[in-house]
Amino acid sequence: MTEFFSTYGSLIVSMVLGALLGLSLYLPLMTGQLSLASPGFYALGGYIAAILSTKVFTSSSSSFPIYLLLLEMVIAGLVTGLLGVVVGIPALRLRGIYLAIATIAFVEVLRVLSLNLDITGGAVGIFGIPQPFQTPIEYLWIALPLLIISMVLLYRLERIRVGRAFTAIREDELAAGAMGIDPTYYKVLAFSLGAILAGIVGAISAHFLNTWNARQGTFDASIIYLTFVLIGGSRTFLGSVLGGMVFTALPEVLRNLADTGGLPNWLAQFLRDGRLIIFGSLIVIGTIFFPQGLVTPDIFKRRHKIKDRQR
Repeated sequence: MTEFFSTYGSLIVSMVLGALLGLSLYLPLMTGQLSLASPGFYALGGYIAAILSTKVFTSSSSSFPIYLLLLEMVIAGLVTGLLGVVVGIPALRLRGIYLAIATIAFVEVLRVLSLNLDITGGAVGIFGIPQPFQTPIEYLWIALPLLIISMVLLYRLERIRVGRAFTAIREDELAAGAMGIDPTYYKVLAFSLGAILAGIVGAISAHFLNTWNARQGTFDASIIYLTFVLIGGSRTFLGSVLGGMVFTALPEVLRNLADTGGLPNWLAQFLRDGRLIIFGSLIVIGTIFFPQGLVTPDIFKRRHKIKDRQR
């Protein structure tokens, strides 16, 4: 078991972080908003943690105190949440593809800024971010409880007034407004909650990866996160969790398959480097054959009906 965790510990933690990133994109989708801003907030949260841990919270001890990591997560969540409100109020007046383009532009603006600011290390980035844990698998002590808490909160959110307002706006914004629901308020709320979660995950990831640069928040990352939700399931948070875990592990699986030998060189090279092509193809195929994703609320309804019939 020790050998297993030492070999696959990084992948397991990455899968949990991928599930959290899927949830950060799922939150605005609850109101029907196709926002691709999560990589920008994720990158910003990572930069906040990297700058604080290397320039502000300097410590002479060999390991970085965990309470400082928790403080960085709180600060990253607050900053990204406030920025989410600032960006969300004007951006969420747009709909559909126009909102997607606006949020992609936001991600690119943050990327260009990070490439040209001295505090972010420019194109090189920030290296030597201190580690609060000795081994990668120990990051589960932070990432796994955060995932469980996020899932519980989303489960409750979908069943209270706020969650029902989100669903009403997603199904028909005009009808929701006629019923007294303020679409702008709830859309900005969902957008900001997703930004907070992405920022917190970024703070954890900066320490986990030990380095942070502008490549963490790009358009490529937006496509990958979108795959998490669209293929996993955009109508329930469980789909985003499943999609985040599966598609985070998929590149490693493809890489191992390419390295096993027996495949033509061109196919092995494609499996190693063609991740975005594969993910894009999955989005197209998934939207045609599984428009609501692999995991839908109907699955659970069918199970309850089968149990009722058996009784």
